[in-house]
Amino acid sequence: MAKRAPPVAGPEEEIRIANRATYWPVAPMDLLVAAPLVARILFRASPVGRIVQAVTLGAYLGSIARDWRDRRKIRRIVFLREFGADLRHLVPMPREVREREVAVLAARLNDELVLERVPRREAAIAIERHLTDYIAGITGQRVRTSAEVRSFALMGLALPFALGACDVLSGDVAIFRDVGLLEPHIIAHEFSHRRGYWNELDAQVLAYQALVASGEPAFAQSALFERLYRNLRVLAGGEEAEFRRLVSRAALRPELRESMGSLRPPPGGIAGRVDAGMRRVYDARMRVTGQNGISDYDLGFTNFLYTFETSATARQTPPPAGALHRRAPASP
Repeated sequence: MAKRAPPVAGPEEEIRIANRATYWPVAPMDLLVAAPLVARILFRASPVGRIVQAVTLGAYLGSIARDWRDRRKIRRIVFLREFGADLRHLVPMPREVREREVAVLAARLNDELVLERVPRREAAIAIERHLTDYIAGITGQRVRTSAEVRSFALMGLALPFALGACDVLSGDVAIFRDVGLLEPHIIAHEFSHRRGYWNELDAQVLAYQALVASGEPAFAQSALFERLYRNLRVLAGGEEAEFRRLVSRAALRPELRESMGSLRPPPGGIAGRVDAGMRRVYDARMRVTGQNGISDYDLGFTNFLYTFETSATARQTPPPAGALHRRAPASP
């Protein structure tokens, strides 16, 4: 049983973020892009065209304003206090420890493989609930959000390397392609953004902890698979040939190996150059917003888990299903 923060006085508080735009038939950002074009084609520069654009923008801004008002009530997790780690306080995992972690994760995933896929809609509803429960156990607030997930958004064309995305203003979430065993973790990551945890490292951590604490084998498997994938990326140092060699050496079952291979970027050519270029742009965007860059997804994430699981000061205890390291003894 994980240690929790001291109970909040009075009944457990519930906050609902409406996320109205997530229920629109078309992604809000897509609609904002398309509305001026459609209005110009159908109505040219007529007053009707301008009205269509104004209505679209007004509905979007209205949804954003309501969500912003609701999020202001949220008590956010103080990561350094609760987990003994945050964006600026991470203990680097030694390479030999990382290699042992890969071996342990590969063995567990091979032994506990769950092939049955939970339908996306059903999985999203369950993941929203588990994320709510995990965060409430720390903050005393049940923050409920939409459980809607799209399968298409124009953003996926702009970020070819991305598996999913969340519009941080409206909370709209899209999963761009079939990501196999990793899908529950991607959904949980984007749902963390929907709750106002904008930093990628924070979203990675909350998704992992909520899924391994869920008690559902398919969800825990997804989190462990993400941890293995990110460790292999760090060990490979950005070299695709080395990544393939490490995957082969891990002796994963064919189903796991196939799922791992589907996550890699396109090899060479125009698609490969576009992917690499957009990664650099996204890395710069993350750094401008105070994050460590795109490495927060893998190096930062795995170092965070190592720091948390070995911390002597963290108030939370790692869920047993996801912990791979012994906690350091507390100072007298």
